[in-house]
Amino acid sequence: MPSRTGSSSGRRGRGGRSGRSHAKAIPGNPFVAMLEEIRQDINARLGGFLDAKLDAAEPYGAEVLEMVSATRDLCLRGGKRLRPALLVAGYRAASATAELEPALDAGVALELLQAYFLIHDDWMDRDTVRRGGPAVHALLAKRFRSQRIGHASGILAGDYAAALAAEALSRVDIKPAYAPRVFSNFARMQLDAVTGQQLDLIGRARDVEKTYELKTGSYTVRGPLRVGALMAGASPRVITTLDRFALPIGVAFQMRDDLLSAFGDPSQTGKPFGSDLKSGKRTALLLAALRRARGRDHRTLKSVVGNARATDAQIRRAVDVLERSGARQVIEERIDELYASALVALRARRITPEGKELLVGAARALTARRS
Repeated sequence: MPSRTGSSSGRRGRGGRSGRSHAKAIPGNPFVAMLEEIRQDINARLGGFLDAKLDAAEPYGAEVLEMVSATRDLCLRGGKRLRPALLVAGYRAASATAELEPALDAGVALELLQAYFLIHDDWMDRDTVRRGGPAVHALLAKRFRSQRIGHASGILAGDYAAALAAEALSRVDIKPAYAPRVFSNFARMQLDAVTGQQLDLIGRARDVEKTYELKTGSYTVRGPLRVGALMAGASPRVITTLDRFALPIGVAFQMRDDLLSAFGDPSQTGKPFGSDLKSGKRTALLLAALRRARGRDHRTLKSVVGNARATDAQIRRAVDVLERSGARQVIEERIDELYASALVALRARRITPEGKELLVGAARALTARRS
């Protein structure tokens, strides 16, 4: 039988590093303080939900238990729980007094939705490591002693997580008048992310920031804020303010992810060294470097992009080009611009003071994060 013991230690957050100069501003951040306060609560709710699913799978035998266990392990192995925290921030932006319990329950649905995206994304990118452990398709290939069966089972695990997300949201105590918009926006998160993923997969998007807005910003920032606010009965004007804040922060979040993938410590980011380069992802960072690099530097980059067999030494040389070409600085400056644009949106006095404090803190945390 699949073990339940492997993921308990993974419930602690993981740190990381980046070259972001104002990362030191995070201590005292109200959003980070709230995140730390609710993280263990979200972990407990998520763990209880998934333990019940593991019990329910037992009558179907080891073949199904392995898939459910692998999904559970990924969910509980780590994760910063940013999306549930953003849902709470959106909830508080719309109401300073609404009971918090429904928002915390809805946070479980967001974590399950993210698991669905991570499982499928790792399979598509041929990444074998996630959150410091095996990607779900890689784990199942080992368990079933078959790459074909393991990878197919991984796709089903992602589908299973998506279904669990919908079920978890259906259990949340949402006022009937608010429920249709909440569920519609939950579905929109998925539709936008799938659209962005398709653009990213083909690698021909004319506007990489639009791809980031759809692929990552939709379910990382805009979607959680919208769902939380709508659960608290937000007016259209509040939603407009949140959207204007979320769009630039969602793009900046993905750009920070690009930088961490290239320059972060794999033991802390939980992703393999050079995975974006080897999978051929047309990131904003890579595109900036390809535009700026010349001669040997340009050839060095081209030699590793999409090259799954590239060595660590080759990747290190390519990463040096990302720095030397000035591409890293270009992306850092663009993150700063997006951060400033998001704060401008909050000047509209349509959200609660507590909500504004949380969102300002969220902007800092998401653009200066270290893992």
